[in-house]
Amino acid sequence: MNKKEINEIKKQFTPENCTITRICGCYVDGDKNKKTELAQTFLTLTEEENFKYFTIFKSTLSGTLGKNLLNMEFPAVQEQDGGTQEFLMKLKNSKLEENALVEEFYNKVIDTYQYGENYYIILVYGVYDVPGQTLDGIENDDASDYVYDYLLCSICPVKLTDAGLCYNEKTNHIESRIRDWVVSAPVHGFLFPAFNDRMTDIHGLLYYTKNSELMQEDFIDRTLGCGAPLSFKAQQETFQDIIENTLGEQCDFETVKTIHENLNEYVEVRKDAPEPPELDKLDMKKLLEDSGVKAEAIESFETAFDSIVCNEEKPKFSAATVASTRSFDIKMPDVVIKVKPERTDLVETRYIDGRQYIMIEVNDSVEVNGINVRNVNMDTGEIME
Repeated sequence: MNKKEINEIKKQFTPENCTITRICGCYVDGDKNKKTELAQTFLTLTEEENFKYFTIFKSTLSGTLGKNLLNMEFPAVQEQDGGTQEFLMKLKNSKLEENALVEEFYNKVIDTYQYGENYYIILVYGVYDVPGQTLDGIENDDASDYVYDYLLCSICPVKLTDAGLCYNEKTNHIESRIRDWVVSAPVHGFLFPAFNDRMTDIHGLLYYTKNSELMQEDFIDRTLGCGAPLSFKAQQETFQDIIENTLGEQCDFETVKTIHENLNEYVEVRKDAPEPPELDKLDMKKLLEDSGVKAEAIESFETAFDSIVCNEEKPKFSAATVASTRSFDIKMPDVVIKVKPERTDLVETRYIDGRQYIMIEVNDSVEVNGINVRNVNMDTGEIME
């Protein structure tokens, strides 16, 4: 799914556009015990409850695509009898009206979701009558001829509020506040099936994680059956390992700087694409070639790539994840230098008296601990204007 398709589904989470017909929920304590459950028609909830649930559902489809929102596909084995996709299809087709299937889903989540505190599983079923579109992208409700029905699952921590004082409007007094268990914003969830090309794609789903480093791999592998992708940090580290192993002796400052510049340009020219740009094996090889990496290093690239990502079937990296689009960082044991990624031209390496130095061009003004300092001509000692 791309950003436009995700936003189209998010627009349904309002009182005017609501496509949700049924909601089920299960409150689980830190010992994995079911404390209470909910199952009812969504529109029978109060207006205030609806509004709060809409906020949760929108959050489950929010964040950065490729980092917080991940497109996942089912391997063929999971679409067979007894597979995870086959079970999710049964659950969706039941419209959440078969209690045994809903209970089985709760049990799968509780068994695989690793969280030592209380949490609330919310599962909804919705039916979206997809409006037709004109050639210039304008929606036409009268031309609708396709229905997308779906499941949306949100997993929310339930936290005990802090002790404190509050104002009681009825008694007009400041008094001790009652501590309540409050449902927080979701930290994980998924949309099934995927909504690709504005149509149902039963071969995939959209996964949400609030923290890209806390993926819940066991839940993804066993309950969803899609195989957990590399986390945000793991992608960066894997990409860096491939570069280091490929370049070997050629892994010098200027080569790495050129790779950084070309990678950022790769991301920039694709920033308006509907889907976040990715780098596969061929893309990485071309990136190295365009960065002037020598032929002998290019020859070792495939070996380095295959040995490091050997467990991935068709590994791809999110280009925005592995690129340093916010800063160009140079780290040494006692010094850290941060440069705007588009101004790497200010930094160069030079050998002086047999020793290598990183040189930074001084322009405009210089601040030291917030204090403006004057530029001094090192040859004459004069202050430069």
